[in-house]
Amino acid sequence: MLPQPSADRKNINRLKKIAVTASVSVSAGLALIKLAASLYTGSLAVLSSMVDSLSDIFSSLISFIAVKFSSQPASVEHRYGFGKAEALSALVQSAFIAGSGVFVVYEGVSRFISPRPVGDTGVGILVMAASTVITLGLIAFQKYVVKKTASLAVAADSAHYLVDIATNLSIMISLIVVRLFEIYWFDTLAALFVSFYLLINAYKIAREAIALLMDKELPEEVRQDIFNLVNNCGFCRGIHDLRTRDLGGVYMFEFHLELDGGLSLYQAHELTDIVENEVKALYPGSQVIIHQDPAGLDEERLDNRLTR
Repeated sequence: MLPQPSADRKNINRLKKIAVTASVSVSAGLALIKLAASLYTGSLAVLSSMVDSLSDIFSSLISFIAVKFSSQPASVEHRYGFGKAEALSALVQSAFIAGSGVFVVYEGVSRFISPRPVGDTGVGILVMAASTVITLGLIAFQKYVVKKTASLAVAADSAHYLVDIATNLSIMISLIVVRLFEIYWFDTLAALFVSFYLLINAYKIAREAIALLMDKELPEEVRQDIFNLVNNCGFCRGIHDLRTRDLGGVYMFEFHLELDGGLSLYQAHELTDIVENEVKALYPGSQVIIHQDPAGLDEERLDNRLTR
């Protein structure tokens, strides 16, 4: 089941701001440490990790701006709110991550052509081990925030920190191999592994952000929840033309509700309010638009016009 947006918007915004502030602080600190270690050791693998940390700083700053902007209440000109600002930030993050990956690939190819020895690997191993522990703590906090807020920006931020764990471990292994066996090209190989990981991660983040910006339907399990809710309602005769989308941490549902055609407009309105409140109870904070139709009405439906 996907994380559900909470109705407590004030607490959501507070959690998201804390998460991105922590992310910026951690990535800045790690980048400085890794920069010093890469200059001291000459390790391309450590340098690639430093480049990754720089991309984390940029991504975290973008997330911070997006979270602050998306936290604004809906306005006259933006009646759906500003939640999709987070998807835009994720798209920018993916581009920067991809650029970082290409840079490391270029450096890796250069090192294969012109090999360079690696200095004191012990320092590099110590730095990468410390980075791994700190990053694990940050990821645990980010996962908690994503669970509570369904924030795409924080989820994207957490995604490349999760990749950092794998890359840090691979770099530690490469440095151990270089230290024990003096196989210097193994350091370059680890750097290329990191770069390809970055490129794959950039693609995944971009794909998710584009899906939200293009109003892709919510997962089938969410849609099925709405169908089940209506079908289990005693006075409802059916549902059609259900459309769903993610406004950036807030779900929106639109559908036609089929009711007894003999009901008065006032009665139909009261029954529709019951259904709307049940949807909002199932998905707190969601926005719901329901159009009432008399059951059995012969009309052109959106469901029949959609392409696969």
